[in-house]
Amino acid sequence: MELPRCVVVILTFNSASIIRETVSQAKKVSPHVYVVDSHSSDGTPAILEELGCTVVQRPFSNYSDQRNWAIAQIEGAYAWQLHLDADEVLDDRSVDEINALLAGTPEFDAYLIRRRDYFMGKMLRFSGVNPWHLRLFRSGSGRCESRLYDQHFISPAKPGRINGFMHDKNSARLSDWIASHNRWSDAEAKEKLGPRVAADNVLTPRLTGDARERTRYIKELYYKLPTGMRSLSYFIYRYVFRLGFLDGRTGFYFAFFQALWFRMLVDAKMYEQRSQQP
Repeated sequence: MELPRCVVVILTFNSASIIRETVSQAKKVSPHVYVVDSHSSDGTPAILEELGCTVVQRPFSNYSDQRNWAIAQIEGAYAWQLHLDADEVLDDRSVDEINALLAGTPEFDAYLIRRRDYFMGKMLRFSGVNPWHLRLFRSGSGRCESRLYDQHFISPAKPGRINGFMHDKNSARLSDWIASHNRWSDAEAKEKLGPRVAADNVLTPRLTGDARERTRYIKELYYKLPTGMRSLSYFIYRYVFRLGFLDGRTGFYFAFFQALWFRMLVDAKMYEQRSQQP
């Protein structure tokens, strides 16, 4: 029997403010939406059930664990999988392109989609990171890498590209953004100081690879720069060379908090952990 064409997999936690928009666009790709909710208390599960989604509850340990658990639940039931976060809204161009390639004979077994960053409620046209992510893949051809922070999906297949965007409409206030990035700085510091993960469980850094692999390679070079200089250099890159100043005051705040606060905080926590070692 032929499997249903595609399932959309979404992770949620207290996502009531954005989940209707995310699911509405996702349902233009597939009527099958499988949601792993981490015991939301703001009415998110009720909204999802109203929208006709399949909802399962599972405590959140880490992103990689949650994603790979979800993959294991649905892998044999659908031909393709599209993975989104609760606040990642597909634009119409990406919806049309995904539908077109799945209706035919896809050239690749995995596809990259670019994320459009938002900060303080404003879309960042210049200063955003706007990274590429592998989120659409044939079942059996993808999984989430074993990292504590900045996790990507990995696949043995060479990926193609989708030219539309998924808009990361993060609705968090600045104080919430700071709180979440404070937690992520702990994970990043622990990741950098801990033992290396087996190469087949993480994205390979390659200068000649795809957009994700090049970014990972450049990030490794970043950590070879002197502490302090690297976060300042990153701020200059984002705000000046990437034309972040054209995003106005929001662009400045994003570059400041992303580089001079978050990246400096990672450095400070790495220094603190090293200094406490015997």
